[in-house]
Amino acid sequence: MAKRDYYEVLGVDKNATADEIKKAYRKKAIQFHPDKNPGNKEAEENFKEAAEAYDVLSNPQKRQRYDQFGFGGFNGSSSSSGGDFGGMSMDDIFSQFGDIFGGHFGGFGGFSGFGGPSNESRYVNRGSDLRVKVKLTLKEILTGVDKKIKVKKYVTCSKCHGSGAEDDSSKKTCDTCHGSGYVTRITNTILGRLQTQQTCPTCGGEGKIITKKCPECNGEGVVHDDEVITIHIPMGVAEGMQLTMRGKGNAARRGGVNGDLLILIEEEPDPELIRDENDILYNLLLSVPQAVLGATIEVPTIDGKAKVKIDPGTQPGKVLRLRNKGLPSVNSYGTGDLLVNVSVYIPETLSPSEKEMMNKLSESPNFEPKKAVKDKIFDKFKHMFD
Repeated sequence: MAKRDYYEVLGVDKNATADEIKKAYRKKAIQFHPDKNPGNKEAEENFKEAAEAYDVLSNPQKRQRYDQFGFGGFNGSSSSSGGDFGGMSMDDIFSQFGDIFGGHFGGFGGFSGFGGPSNESRYVNRGSDLRVKVKLTLKEILTGVDKKIKVKKYVTCSKCHGSGAEDDSSKKTCDTCHGSGYVTRITNTILGRLQTQQTCPTCGGEGKIITKKCPECNGEGVVHDDEVITIHIPMGVAEGMQLTMRGKGNAARRGGVNGDLLILIEEEPDPELIRDENDILYNLLLSVPQAVLGATIEVPTIDGKAKVKIDPGTQPGKVLRLRNKGLPSVNSYGTGDLLVNVSVYIPETLSPSEKEMMNKLSESPNFEPKKAVKDKIFDKFKHMFD
């Protein structure tokens, strides 16, 4: 794709002053910032393009070379692709040009790990984050699910489109900071003169003063309303995990960057199955005849039923493993198993005929516990106290 003229990218005249170029870049950086346009590749490219243009036009030597030779003036240098951004990451851009927001990349310091250290000066409003809880069944965790939820939140005012002013003529440049959003203070100390920058106390860092407020939002740029949001829950999530939807939190006052929506995962208890990380546990209760003679038993799974074969003479405590009948890993590292723990139900009361039958069985040597079985049970009991 053909490169655009740098002056056109920033929307300034070729005779623009350094201050006008700086303000124009700041405006573009806010408009196309990745946290304000999550997942928008076009906005990300526009953000990089604006940074590239500012890199050249803010440097007197580069600007003179560009004005004289155009893009050809950078052939053979690190700026052969236009600016110095051929191999730079977002972090590099933020680090190099953070000072245009007053010493640090003010309003973006807390977003997605971008930018330098934050300070008190915040020249871009940011909406607060919202936190919601979403309850999921094991079946929803197995497959992943889209959930629609209604959230009460601050949204951008539809009348003023977030500006807070009744119309475009209802804003004027702040007389205190002259539109920069910050003021510079010089203090004499024993070490010399100390220069600091802080948010303009008159305009709150916005660079503009509203002369006539929007009647719908009373100048705030946001109103309280409901929004239905579709949340995509990936398969394999677990209790306590937190998902983040960028830009779906509260809208920011007067056209800033929206906050995030934080989704806390909760699991609904299953009446039959127990989760153990990615494995699923089920306690199978057999009758004495089933354990002695063997049987084919149907057991519940997350999404249906499965048949398991009980061998004759199955002992209590035996665990049957059904491969890949558990939950998938949230990182796609495999699928857990369904572990069926075998228990045997011993009746508490017997009829006379049943007692007679059991007395006869007790005389059989086959109903005498084998030494190997005794030792196995003893070892299992012993390990509980090791």
